[in-house]
Amino acid sequence: MPFLKVSGFFKEMRMGVVVHSYASRWQSKVKSQKYPGFSNAIDLMDHCHQIGGGGVQVVVKDWTADFAKKLRDKREKLGMYLEGSIAVPDKAENVPKFEQEVINSKEAGAQILRTVTSGGRRYEIFHSPEAVQEFKKNALISLRLAEPVLRKHKVKLAIENHKDWRADELVHALQQLSSEWIGVTLDFGNSISLVEDPMEVIETLVPYIFSTHVKDMGVEEYTDGFLLSEVPLGKGFLDLPKMIALCRKHNHSVAFNLEMITRDPLEIPCFKTDYWATFDGVPGSDLARTLRMVKQNKYKSPLPRVSQLSAEDRLAAEEENILECFTYSRDKLGLR
Repeated sequence: MPFLKVSGFFKEMRMGVVVHSYASRWQSKVKSQKYPGFSNAIDLMDHCHQIGGGGVQVVVKDWTADFAKKLRDKREKLGMYLEGSIAVPDKAENVPKFEQEVINSKEAGAQILRTVTSGGRRYEIFHSPEAVQEFKKNALISLRLAEPVLRKHKVKLAIENHKDWRADELVHALQQLSSEWIGVTLDFGNSISLVEDPMEVIETLVPYIFSTHVKDMGVEEYTDGFLLSEVPLGKGFLDLPKMIALCRKHNHSVAFNLEMITRDPLEIPCFKTDYWATFDGVPGSDLARTLRMVKQNKYKSPLPRVSQLSAEDRLAAEEENILECFTYSRDKLGLR
């Protein structure tokens, strides 16, 4: 089946914003007249509406019932969608807290909650196959604790490929859970860090898609492997129209959430022995393919860096990148 023309297919869609796109501005203590910090989800939603966003995906933590009602009222007034970002319970005694956060999320209007099941990047926090197996075991325990709550309240949980699960591992976990309430937040670029092909990751995970993190990626070689960075949409090497078309083909109501994180490039140290400590069975051809991809798609100039900027200039760069992404999504992807 050929891909539908993007501009017509998505004419009713607007791109939303993941809170991590505003990593500098979210709950910022910087005293900025032009870029004041967002103290909560209502502040974020107000601003995203002003710049043309269709919705937000935001952290759900310690919301009161009153705050959830205020957020719902704001969302309805602005005509925006809401997705949550939530932690799953690590033990049975934390299930009531999780359930209350699910209740508050639903009250505010969120039907989909994104989650992650690790505390960091696989190649940085795990150092043996046993550590990864323990991670997978604990993740399944947490998700099985969460599932009855999700089923009870009819809210979907979307696990992100967060530089922890390789795509086939995440599919295996979902098949073990076998729940209509647990699926995927499909991040367009994260899995490159695990020497996976970004389009193959989309094709593998898209049957389970509940939500998205839309991004474009830039790459560059460095001594111990390669550098990986979010860059404004259209400036990287990902086939965004094809990725978005695949997502809509499998889930016509999926929201497209921009995750444009303005930061220094991440080091992917795939030439170091310790990087490979957790990758049992990954063929050398995956590394070769990734290195070829990096060489063929080297960013036209050095990847952007922001750590040398003042706090105000970092805030400015962050806003500029997000606005540039919105322009591209409207003009090239039909996400107005």
